[in-house]
Amino acid sequence: MQRLNYTDFAMTTPIVAEILSVGTEILLGEIVDTNAAWLAARLNERGIRIFRKQTVGDNLLRLCNALDLALNRADIVIVTGGLGPADDDMTREAISQVFDEKPTVDPGLLENLQQMFKTRNRPMPAANNKQAWLIESAEGLDNPFGTACGWAVRKNGKLLFALPGPPSEMKKMWADQVEPRLPSTGQCFYHTTIHTCLIGEPHLAEIISDYTVMKSPGVGTYARANGVDVRVGAVAASENEAKKIVMPAAAEIEKRLHEFVYGRDGETLVSAIMKMLNLRNENFSCMESLTGGAIAAEVTACPGISSCFAGSITAYSAEAKIAFGISPQTIERYGVVSQQVAEEMAKNVKKIFKTSWGIATTGAAGPDSHDGKQPGTAWVAVAGPEKLETMLVDWPGDRAMIINRVGRSALQMLWSALRREK
Repeated sequence: MQRLNYTDFAMTTPIVAEILSVGTEILLGEIVDTNAAWLAARLNERGIRIFRKQTVGDNLLRLCNALDLALNRADIVIVTGGLGPADDDMTREAISQVFDEKPTVDPGLLENLQQMFKTRNRPMPAANNKQAWLIESAEGLDNPFGTACGWAVRKNGKLLFALPGPPSEMKKMWADQVEPRLPSTGQCFYHTTIHTCLIGEPHLAEIISDYTVMKSPGVGTYARANGVDVRVGAVAASENEAKKIVMPAAAEIEKRLHEFVYGRDGETLVSAIMKMLNLRNENFSCMESLTGGAIAAEVTACPGISSCFAGSITAYSAEAKIAFGISPQTIERYGVVSQQVAEEMAKNVKKIFKTSWGIATTGAAGPDSHDGKQPGTAWVAVAGPEKLETMLVDWPGDRAMIINRVGRSALQMLWSALRREK
């Protein structure tokens, strides 16, 4: 298998890349294309510009047309998907046609494939032979997690990388084999993202309006599931120079938004809560009704959360609530979707798990009304060492939106309460 020389591969500045996602399942919305977003972020970090992304189904003619377009308007083309052994996996065939080269079985790639099947005590189907194909201008990229070998193609002043569709395989191949082959742009991009909650994007943008109109550093605001992010980024000859441009502006923005900021970059709302609780040697638990365990799922996805999270109860029915200490009289008098029930849930889960803090949710997720309350009506409660707080969440939406909104409100409410007590 040949080894292509990338060190002398000169490109114009700026370098432009295009991402091509292959798969009818993506085109029809059966799966979400997370690969393109992930790749765009990685390219951006290297100062490589992304002007276009394409999605095309498993059709050879349309795939060839899409590749031809991409190669005519970009310096680097990244293709994901279509590298399987099936007849409708046509990425290799399309690349071969566009570059006018005939694919042949590469002995080294074939041996690797055969060994992979052998170590798993499985016979290798003849269809997998196409995964060992190469064209003369291509170099094979090993796939330690699967059978879909990637391609790196250098021809006519262009670079093309064909990567497998499964995200775990694609990311591993990108980090180990594609990034080292990318040309240098002579520029470095550095950015940091400030995470906020409990403030709307228009209000936030108004507070930092003098920064959002600047050319360098570039400042953008983005509404996310847990609040509004502020990204501050700059391009310079080195990462250190770009960082010197970004950090003073980020510090001033964070200072202005201090009461709403819960973290930077990889920090999440849950990890911010964990940090505060660990500093205070406190812990928390939750009792969920409307959210049905969604809060517990988000919480336990945070590494290290066992240091401060005791556990969760899903008390969905009225009978389950009563079993975990909610007064039948409270339910009868106020209904399960009520401030009073939410308060009792938060206090009781705190007592059951012997935690410093307890949070609770109850409400109507829809699509039908519940206990006489319209979908989107919910109560969230936070019981702390000294205070008990509640909040009405009353906003329509579909079931998934309502569950997400109420769960987010509960965690934001806990974070806010911890901030105030701190």
